[in-house]
Amino acid sequence: MYLVVGLGNPGREYAGTRHNMGFRLVDLLSGKLKAPVGKNIFKAYTGRALLSGKTVILAKPQTFMNLSGNSVAALMNWFKIPPSDIVVAYDDLDLPPGRIRLKPDGGHGGHRGMESVIEKLGTGIFPRVRIGIGRPPHPGYEVTDWVLGKPAGEEEHLLGPALEKAAEAVITLINEGIDAAMNRHNRQP
Repeated sequence: MYLVVGLGNPGREYAGTRHNMGFRLVDLLSGKLKAPVGKNIFKAYTGRALLSGKTVILAKPQTFMNLSGNSVAALMNWFKIPPSDIVVAYDDLDLPPGRIRLKPDGGHGGHRGMESVIEKLGTGIFPRVRIGIGRPPHPGYEVTDWVLGKPAGEEEHLLGPALEKAAEAVITLINEGIDAAMNRHNRQP
């Protein structure tokens, strides 16, 4: 069994923001796997799919970004899923828009949602899918305003294909493992 978590902020005012790339990825996977994400358990909207004989739980925590770990830990404990089978997807300032990067483990890199997940799981040893949103365009631009802003134009044009690649990467990870997924999907176009 796998738990695929997309990080984001709940509420209409945050829909479509850079900080909700994880939610967008889960929504995309929901469509591809025909697994509606709507059941609310442990403060997360969830859906269940079967992929190559493996159960996949899709989740979008509704706790706001900085408290995402509460929901992820509760889901992990309820479904008895080890951290190694939890995939967390989130936005990353250090990757340019349109780039994705898979990692088998690591730290939070200053991302408050990831900090919460690592703290509540008690480990950073779980796969993650980083979706690049880039840094603000000029010094003095507040990072908070950037991540809570909505991409447009060329940036949004790059993010759509990146999310498609990220969905393919998650499917590869579940079917073939993290090493195969990194080898295939960390190469950039």
